[in-house]
Parts: sequence; C-alpha cells; structure tokens
Amino acid sequence: MKKNEEINYKNYLALCPLDGRYKEISEKLAPYFSEYALVKNRVKVEIYWLKFLLENITSSKILNDFDKSKINDIISIYESYSEVSYNRIKEIEQITNHDVKAVELFIAEQLKEKGMESLVSFVHIGCTSEDINNTAYSNMIATAIKEVWLPKAENLLEVVTNLAKENANIPMLAHTHGQPATPTTVGKEFAVFSYRFQKSLEHIKSMKTYAKFNGATGNYSAISIAFPNEDWQMLSNKFVEEYLELEFNPVTTQIENHDYICHIADGIRNFNNILLDLDVDMWLYISMEYFKQIAVKNEVGSSTMPHKVNPIRFENSEANIDMSNAIWMALSNKLPRSRMQRDLSDSSAQRNIGLAFGYSLQAIDQTIGGLKKVEVNKEKIALDLENRWEVLAEPIQTMLRKYGIPDAYNTLKNLTRGKSITKESLQEFIKTLDVLSQEDKELLLKLTPSTYIGLASKITEEIECNL
Repeated sequence: MKKNEEINYKNYLALCPLDGRYKEISEKLAPYFSEYALVKNRVKVEIYWLKFLLENITSSKILNDFDKSKINDIISIYESYSEVSYNRIKEIEQITNHDVKAVELFIAEQLKEKGMESLVSFVHIGCTSEDINNTAYSNMIATAIKEVWLPKAENLLEVVTNLAKENANIPMLAHTHGQPATPTTVGKEFAVFSYRFQKSLEHIKSMKTYAKFNGATGNYSAISIAFPNEDWQMLSNKFVEEYLELEFNPVTTQIENHDYICHIADGIRNFNNILLDLDVDMWLYISMEYFKQIAVKNEVGSSTMPHKVNPIRFENSEANIDMSNAIWMALSNKLPRSRMQRDLSDSSAQRNIGLAFGYSLQAIDQTIGGLKKVEVNKEKIALDLENRWEVLAEPIQTMLRKYGIPDAYNTLKNLTRGKSITKESLQEFIKTLDVLSQEDKELLLKLTPSTYIGLASKITEEIECNL
C-alpha cells in the first residue's frame, strides 16, 4: 500500500464512527484514552515512582548516594515523552510481548543515556504490572472527566437552564400518558431537566478515582523483603495520594477492584438517561409543532421530500446514548469480577472506556446543537391550550372538595371525560355552583387553560445553574 493510501485508510475506512464520522470527538479524547496516552501515563507512574523512592526511602545506600539535584533530569524522561518515545516502547514490546515491561526497559535506556546506570535496577522495583496500569487508568479517567466530559456536560446544563429562564412564563398544555393534562410552562419543563442534570453532575463530581500500589497479590511482599524497615503501607498511600493525586485503595488483590469505575459508569449512564429523556421529549414536542426547527439554508432534510426539517440531532443523540450506555453497562458488569487474585479480562475491557466517554460526548454535543436550532411555536401552543378547556375540570372539582362536596370528582368526570368542552359550556356549569362563594366562583370564571399553571413560573425562576 502506498503512503497516501495509508492516510486515506486512517481517515475514511475507520471501523469505529468515533474515529471516522465523529472524529472531532475522538480528537478530544485521544490525549486521554488512546494507546499513546496509556503508554504515556505508564511512563509517568514509573518515573514518579522512581522520584518517590529517591525522596522518601532512607534504607538504600544507592538511593541515598544519588545526587538529588538530578531528579528533574529523571522527570524529563516523562515530560519529553513524544511519538519517538512511544515508537521506541512499541519496538521493545515487539520483543518482550509485554507492554509494561517495555516501558520499564525504555526508561532504563533513558537512564543509561543520562549516565544514571545506578538507578536502573530501581525502575519498577517492588511493582507488578497492575500497579502501573491501574494508576495510569485512574489518572486517565480523572483527567478526562475533569477536562473534557464535565465541561461539555456543564455546557449542556447552561443551555437548558437558559431555555428554562427564557421561557418561564410561556403556558403550555402538558401531556401525561400522551393525553392533555394540567397546563405547565415551557420553561418549567426545561427547569425539570436543569435540576436533574445539576444533581447528576454533583453526584459525578463527588466520585473519587482510586488506585493501589502494593505488589503482585496486594501484600507488599517483594518490597517488604528487600526493605523490611520501611512502612510500605504508609509509603504506598503517600505515593498514590501525594505524588499521583489519586485516592488510595489499601486492600486489594493483584488488581485494584475497579468498583470506582463502576460507580462512574453508573453515574454517567444516569446522566445519559436524563439526556435521552430530554431528547425524546424534544422529538415529541417538535412532532406536535410546539417547537419549530430553524432551517439552515443549504441543509437537506430529505432526499425526496424538499419541505422536511428533521429532528436529526436529537435522534443522533439518542442512538449514541444507547451506545455509550451499552459500553458502560458492560464495563460495570465485567470489571468488578476477577478470578481469584488476577485474570487479564479486565485489562481488555478497560480499553473501551474511551468509547463509552466518546459516545456520551457525541450525544451531548448533538443535543446542544439541536436545542440551539429550535424556537418555541407560541401560536401552536396557545391554540392547543385554547382548545382544551376540559383541563379545568381539575381545579373546579378541587374547589368543590374544599366545600365538602363528596362526589365532586364524579360530577366533573361525568361532565368532561371523553367530551369536547368549550369555554362557554364550562363557564355555564360554574355559574350553577351555588355552593361556592361569589369570590371563588369569580376566580373559576376568570380561569383559563393558559392561566392555570400553578407555581410553574415561580419554580422556574428559582432554578439556579450552579456550574
């Protein structure tokens, strides 16, 4: 294959849509979940472990004798990580057939080049591969959530909250079970989603990413034999929390148990499902003409029907949520289970974490785009309200209950259920309710479907977007 054909293969024949059609999403996540990023984070952990040993272990003559002013030269091995570094590590892996061992040998090469041969034996000392992998993944997940996923999710929250505020006082016929129900406001229904998104994000932000660093089966066995006078539980905790800025898991097998990943997976699935609820509602409101889609001049809605403006962004979001949730569900089911002290299935599963984030980001991005290209169809909403006077059966029967009328519900049911009710016929009925005070009767006579919105506006105005 020629060189230019290889470029075309990468650009146009990708099997995963995140690497093809949705490549902008992939480009945002590649620095966190690509193979390149995974190897980089392994290098970081190995280098920081060596730095930690030099700064904290007192029972080694070799470490004590090392010139500490050269620690920054060691750190530069990680900080100068590049495509050249990655390719060299992959060359070594072709020989070792072990990805973490290849990182260790690469660092050993770099130390030798810097004249630090005395430290080569301390690279990866006391570690098992999973000490390096679990810390690498924990860092990747923590930074991806903070730097990529949360900003996009908070952008969505801001858009939804603004829609709630802007439309707080626009009355709208509600629909429960798909049937006309007690009116609400357009803004109130957005406020519901704003509040749900806020609570979901608060939950996700409260989650911690854990890591272990305790050797082959989680007992510090090898390192305790080599350095019996050191407090390895304390030191491991310090390394994980102070040097890697992760939460320390003190009791594990060879692997970190991944429970925190399951919590994150379930948290993002919850956010995704709230988003899906919004997508479906918007799709239905658009089909009912409660929202008009803003047509873009050169866009095409249908290959055969020129008039169409389809709600494709909400449909795209819906599909990508399903993909994200399916991967998160698979990870949540798989990762907590490991045969005795270790098997490799979790390692293969974790390589799909980036996909779960990617499909979620694509969905959020599409919903934001969809929301920015709709406008409230006030005329259609007002018309639907004006044609649904039967929704006032609820406040009338409630008012009658206040006066102790026991069959108030059935009275209004017989009057309105399954019938077409007009303003005139309903008001004539109200005038016959002599049990009511004149004040209450006048209140009901003034009531319309568009004014029967309860505290919807007030509830919406109290919503705050706490980003």
